[in-house]
Amino acid sequence: MSEEDYVPAGVRRVARVVLLDPDDRILLLHGFEPADPASTWWFTPGGGLEDGETREQAARRELAEETGITDVRLGPVLWRRRCSFPFDGRRWDQDEWYYLARTEQTRTETSGQTDLERRSVTGLRWWTYEELSATRETVYPTRLAGLLRTLFAEGPPRTPVILAAEVV
Repeated sequence: MSEEDYVPAGVRRVARVVLLDPDDRILLLHGFEPADPASTWWFTPGGGLEDGETREQAARRELAEETGITDVRLGPVLWRRRCSFPFDGRRWDQDEWYYLARTEQTRTETSGQTDLERRSVTGLRWWTYEELSATRETVYPTRLAGLLRTLFAEGPPRTPVILAAEVV
């Protein structure tokens, strides 16, 4: 493990994907708390690293499992974020890296989702920047619309932007 990837014990290493289609729409999953289905939010595809897996490998695997999309050009890490939140009866402490990815493949397939994902994800959809900016629904990471606006205006950052930690 490289020094820049050092994560304290007990913190889950996560790779997430900011997946854009040819029209710059972003793919988000719609999740909910299994014990409280009224508590919902939108989030980027991704998840925790498995044994021996790099973050890039995890990003591709998670994207394929959650969306069925495998034809992607994985780009640089855009953002990094620490977060902590309750979900499915436990607290999750995560160190998340958000990779930029592009695809021509917009058809999705969710049959590869894990049991937990099947119990907590109601669907997914492609969002335009305008739709994301206008929504009143909860979206993670917080300020995603503004982050996308900067990405579209300036391109990927030279080094990953460290986002404010989020504790829910």
